[in-house]
Amino acid sequence: MPTRPQVYRPEAKLLDLGDGFFDPVAPADFPETRLRFRNDRAAAQIGLDTLTDDEWTRHFGRFEPLPGTLAQPFALRYHGHQFRNYNPDLGDGRGFTFAQMRDDRGRLMDLGTKGSGQTPWSRAGDGRLTLKGGVREILATEMLEALNVPTSRTLSLIETGEQLQRGDEPSPTRSAVLVRLNHSHVRIGSFQRLAYERDEAGLRKLVGYTLRNLYDKDSEDPVRLLDLVVGRTARLAARYMAAGFVHGVLNSDNINVTGESFDYGPWRFAPTWDPAFTAAYFDHQGLYAFGRQPEAIHWDVMQLAVALRQIADSDPLVAALDQFGPRYQPEVTQAILWRLGVRPRDPDTDRDLVQATERALRTSGVGIDRFFFDAFGGNLPGTYAEPWTDVRAALASYEPRKGRSHAYWSGEPCSMLIDEVEAIWAPIAEHDDWTLLNAKVAAIRIMGDALAE
Repeated sequence: MPTRPQVYRPEAKLLDLGDGFFDPVAPADFPETRLRFRNDRAAAQIGLDTLTDDEWTRHFGRFEPLPGTLAQPFALRYHGHQFRNYNPDLGDGRGFTFAQMRDDRGRLMDLGTKGSGQTPWSRAGDGRLTLKGGVREILATEMLEALNVPTSRTLSLIETGEQLQRGDEPSPTRSAVLVRLNHSHVRIGSFQRLAYERDEAGLRKLVGYTLRNLYDKDSEDPVRLLDLVVGRTARLAARYMAAGFVHGVLNSDNINVTGESFDYGPWRFAPTWDPAFTAAYFDHQGLYAFGRQPEAIHWDVMQLAVALRQIADSDPLVAALDQFGPRYQPEVTQAILWRLGVRPRDPDTDRDLVQATERALRTSGVGIDRFFFDAFGGNLPGTYAEPWTDVRAALASYEPRKGRSHAYWSGEPCSMLIDEVEAIWAPIAEHDDWTLLNAKVAAIRIMGDALAE
């Protein structure tokens, strides 16, 4: 039976917070708007897939307001810890929220931007996004979605015709504006700002907004909010690990309160299970290395607890925060079993399998994507000798959650290592040839279909 088309259901819940939480801004007036990527699969979930290309460009390149939602864009205010150093001078410096609507699951969604121009929080930046940065975000979000990681979706990428100067890539370089679809842009840093300013009324208002609109809870209890955020962020950390993904900048202003990954600057997929692998060249201490991501996210959630301490007793907040580890362990077990393509058995047996898998990956140096491709469904090939003996024996007792009949399994594993990212970008930079990007997005989606329930 065909799925009914999603009806466009606009909202403007952000206005309930009042103007102390954001600043009205105007989008940049770009020299040109050339549509480079439109994600109709994501747009269909919010009732916007029927837009013509001209309408799409007007809304997502010129930011003509969508009907029934926010009448103007708003740059959100927040603070945050950046590499554990507190920064009170943050906020949306090259982006804004310009629309809200319900998706096909009834969730409140935000449309936010990256590269849409300067705001009061730009801190001498130009407010722009490089075209390469936009391409990289498309690749990150598509890959993470396919690998079952809760993530923002790249809805649109439009080239804007400006030449940008950047110190970390050949310049001048091309510019773009990106639109992301997110289940909220409320960050841990949003609460930190209010706590820093000792705005208890604002904290209570934001707690209520978050619980009602993002968790569908008729509550204003800060402990309840922390408990929910602990669960969602533990799941996010676990799924990063199963995906072999390194975010690169897990600052508290980059962790939203729905546990949905977003804001992709430096990122990498780890080639092998190397806990010390980092994504950001400036992460000299390995603070956000692959193996330290659960610790980093837990630390960020701790900052939410500290902020909420102004309006709640510490003991129940500490008790909620202490559940991060106990929640992370079953989440990472479930995430790795999902990627192995087998059904859970019992907690002890499942944990033993996951631990054996992690040990073998770490010691063997086998590629993460290669292993999960070969092992999907529980039948590890005989070419996997030591240290894989225990893993093969354990997998033999598991039932597949899905067979290998999909055409994807007759080819090679779909990966997204840095060399391929550069190879996809090169023909765009040199010849304006988007063939490799479009082919890669299609290949990633095929993988996602093969892995999906």
